[in-house]
Amino acid sequence: MSLLDKEPVKRAEKSLKEFNTNLNVIALDSSARTAKEAATSLGCEVGAIVKSLLFRTDNTFTLNLVAGDRKASLNKIKKILKKKDVSMATADDVKNITGYTIGGVSPVGHLNKIDILIDDSLDRFIDLYAAAGHPNCVFKISFKDLQSITNGLTEDITE
Repeated sequence: MSLLDKEPVKRAEKSLKEFNTNLNVIALDSSARTAKEAATSLGCEVGAIVKSLLFRTDNTFTLNLVAGDRKASLNKIKKILKKKDVSMATADDVKNITGYTIGGVSPVGHLNKIDILIDDSLDRFIDLYAAAGHPNCVFKISFKDLQSITNGLTEDITE
């Protein structure tokens, strides 16, 4: 079975195509599980890789799209969400909420509606690359289109 035939990849691709038929999932020969691996595979800067990090707050979840060369700031995220308790979601939560496994969490095509925060530092790049449902699958998108397709709120969420 091709990577592009896997259900999570098809779900991500469906969301991309509904938004813009020119957006395509790219299957890589090498892993893009980490931002560094993805940047090496794609020949781009680590910062142009979009990390999709799921955080838990009380009984809700927020997906944070963070530049590959930055670290999410819990304190900034807490202030934006006006929550005292914010923590990384467990691997099981990530799978149950997004429908993706860690390393392949796409910013689109989730099983549940999730609020999304976008790291404003991603605006430095013309092209961004984000996971598309599998650690070896990504898609290329502009910052503006990433904002539109996710309905994400752009904020300073990194250290």
